[in-house]
Amino acid sequence: MNVRLNSPRALVVALAAAGAIGAVGAGAYTSASALGAAPATPAVATTPLVTMPDFSTITSRNGPAVVNISVTGTMKTSAEGLAGMDPDDPMFEFFRRFQGQAGPRGPQREMPVRGQGSGFIVSADGIILTNAHVVKDASEVTVKLTDRREFRAKVLGSDAKTDIAVLKIDAKNLPTLALGNTKDLKPGEWVLAIGSPFGFENTVTAGVVSAKGRSLPDDGYVPFIQTDVAINPGNSGGPLMNTRGEVVGINSQIYSRSGGYQGVSFAIPIDVAIQVKDQIVATGKASHARLGVAVQEVNQTFADSFKLDKPEGALVSNVEKGSPADQAGLRSGDVIRKVDGQPIVASGDLPALIGQKKPGSKITLEVWRQGAREELSAKLGDASEKASQVAKNNERSGGGKLGLALRPLQPQEKREAAVESGLLIEETGGPAALAGVQAGDVLLAINGTPARSVEQVRDVVNKADKSIALLIQRDGDRIFVPVRIG
Repeated sequence: MNVRLNSPRALVVALAAAGAIGAVGAGAYTSASALGAAPATPAVATTPLVTMPDFSTITSRNGPAVVNISVTGTMKTSAEGLAGMDPDDPMFEFFRRFQGQAGPRGPQREMPVRGQGSGFIVSADGIILTNAHVVKDASEVTVKLTDRREFRAKVLGSDAKTDIAVLKIDAKNLPTLALGNTKDLKPGEWVLAIGSPFGFENTVTAGVVSAKGRSLPDDGYVPFIQTDVAINPGNSGGPLMNTRGEVVGINSQIYSRSGGYQGVSFAIPIDVAIQVKDQIVATGKASHARLGVAVQEVNQTFADSFKLDKPEGALVSNVEKGSPADQAGLRSGDVIRKVDGQPIVASGDLPALIGQKKPGSKITLEVWRQGAREELSAKLGDASEKASQVAKNNERSGGGKLGLALRPLQPQEKREAAVESGLLIEETGGPAALAGVQAGDVLLAINGTPARSVEQVRDVVNKADKSIALLIQRDGDRIFVPVRIG
């Protein structure tokens, strides 16, 4: 049988015919279809075809509302820092923002700064959103539109905690961008960015949303949107848009080991940006609430230690005296699971959620304490008074016995450590040493119970199942350390 396989359908027909003939020749069960009757067409499950969005339509419609921002000013840097780099180099501002400076710090000096970034118009009378780091240290800000008009911009205000700045230019009837809702954004959804990377105005790049609610070091107030949209120096401050052309974020940072884009970029949710913008337009500044706790991640070892059903929440390692958290009754060892009914999955969710609330507002906290759920009420303070801190935990662990040599603190040692009770760790070994506990640390609590005697600690360890959580104090800082013991 000669069959021209010039299409997938022809291939299927040929294979089906060959199978039918082979079956008859072998003496197998013979049906009408095998003897030449037309076979019944089998039902085929089809997956809906996914088509690419029309980025050209979005670009032509929204491009005129995206602006190029040029800044001039000065910055302080060490003599060794940024040595050999021309301030006019487009990478100069990039390294200043994203890479920082490794190496020795010398005497500081004033250096001229010229940088470029992006922004977008949110009101027809000239209100523009961009990143705070784009206009930082700027003495002059120039905004250039796609029709080549240029305006001297006034910085109405900037907020370093969220990296949002609001500019104003003297113009009317300007094109604007529609604002979307970050809550409706889903991982895997197409997004595109328009900006001025390396000064190339109105450059378009596209990709997908990788994740939402990302926490980054030193950016605890922002639940970032992670994407794979190409972002480079000059893109900062530009809009991230969904396929409806609505702004869902402001491109702000990248993660890179080389200094260039490597497939991971981060945007500030537009919900956060608009909240900050409204405050700046009204008062010239933005305020953020403060709870007054140091928190760390709940890993599986902590979950086992505190009898949690899953490793989620923010583990309170320290409560600042006199803070809203202290007044609400929060304690070290509490695990915050919800704020006003909103789940706290990762520890970074807590400062991001609290930071978006107004100082003085009241919240309800659901905490896990000593194996039971409790509800607490707190009246939030002002973050400008004292910044919250996020403790970093050491996640190493081991197995077997605890491996600590302990003794009660002397009165003088209690005064020096500013604690009422605790045990001095004289020697470490076994699982405790592997978990990062060091000689000289002060053991304050074990599984949330204050450590008052060596016998008490031994009793808790003997009753523990697979793991325990040690609250230690080291150089004035408090942190929980998970230790696997079985």
